[in-house]
Amino acid sequence: MLGNKPLTLRKNFSWTFIGNLVYAGCQWGMLVVMAKLGSPEMVGQFTLGLAVTAPVIMFTNLHLRSVQATDAKKQYLFSDYLGLRLISTVLALLIIAIIILLGEYRWETILTISFIGLAKAFESISDVFYGLIQQQERMDRIALSLMLKGLLSLLFLALGIYISGSILGGVAGLVLAWGLVLFAYDIRSGFLMLRRKSQLQPCWHRKTITKLVWLCLPLGCVMMLISLNSNIPLYFIEQYLGERELGIFSALAYLMVAGNMLVNALGDSATPKLAKYYVAGDRQGFRSLLLKLVGIAVLIGGTGVLVAIFAGEQILTLLYRSEYAEQNNLFVWLMVTAGMNYISSFLGYGMTAARYFRIQIPLFITVASISAIGCLWLLPKLGLLGAAIALLLAATVQALISSGVIIYVLQKPRTPPTMVVQKN
Repeated sequence: MLGNKPLTLRKNFSWTFIGNLVYAGCQWGMLVVMAKLGSPEMVGQFTLGLAVTAPVIMFTNLHLRSVQATDAKKQYLFSDYLGLRLISTVLALLIIAIIILLGEYRWETILTISFIGLAKAFESISDVFYGLIQQQERMDRIALSLMLKGLLSLLFLALGIYISGSILGGVAGLVLAWGLVLFAYDIRSGFLMLRRKSQLQPCWHRKTITKLVWLCLPLGCVMMLISLNSNIPLYFIEQYLGERELGIFSALAYLMVAGNMLVNALGDSATPKLAKYYVAGDRQGFRSLLLKLVGIAVLIGGTGVLVAIFAGEQILTLLYRSEYAEQNNLFVWLMVTAGMNYISSFLGYGMTAARYFRIQIPLFITVASISAIGCLWLLPKLGLLGAAIALLLAATVQALISSGVIIYVLQKPRTPPTMVVQKN
């Protein structure tokens, strides 16, 4: 495990798949714990906390991990990325605090959002170390971190809820788990990649940070819009139907994680190779790998829909309770939406690997707008099913526009790669 010798694409995928499998299983286990030990309202509170904090964190993260992983020319040092991430994390916590002060939340909800925000701050700092490890094509280190974080999260959240009898004990355990993994494992992994402690020191050179922010800002906006797109239905559900319905919708929607696990594992493993194909001008290699990924997305999505149709009620009853199984029709629609999202995600990885960042801003503004309009129109009429249909409409538009961008990328005249002197 030690050292930073790159692994093969197959090994990187295998490690990433295993890591995401364990992590996603533990994340799902957290929802099961809340559903079994608590109530749909408790699941709804937890989901609301994620929905409030996620867009802020996604924006301030600036998607640095992808920028690091695709920095094939080594234009920036790790210390530059770390310095920017520390600044942006502090900014995120301030924004979340302002949202909490302006919102009319109950005290328990305020504390829940605050704890989740703090946990997300630890996760953000871990993420910049993941970017370094991914750039070195050592996905085994990330996989081990995810497995450790997932298991500790499930354990501490379950203990917190069992002891306190409320969601507050659970999210406090989450903060402890993610903090432990950051300081005990992820920082050490960064040292193994760089070999020198001095390179782990954050750098705050104003000119460099400004350039890096300008490069990453479009992706930060994109990730915020992506998060908003997935969370917009939650805002409407909480507003129109309440925390109980929000908890039921979130529990069903979270089962899409099984497919997301495969998609993220493949996408994260393939991104550095896609970037190298693009930088080298190998359009055929880029096209071939991306088409394989999209084909896998179709297969995963189709399987999810069939499972929901023929075994959805049994699965929901077993995993949660009978009140969740009553929404099996909603479950089927969510699986169709998931399949379309998988395709869009792989196309997004392709755009990011080609470093087409700015075009993604109008793309996701359009997608988020469609999601909001769809929810505003359909949710009052169709309830939770209307939210699922709105998400499907948004995902379809995203896939169509992303396909157009990829076609443009592949048809763009080839330019020979240039030599770039690496910074000392």
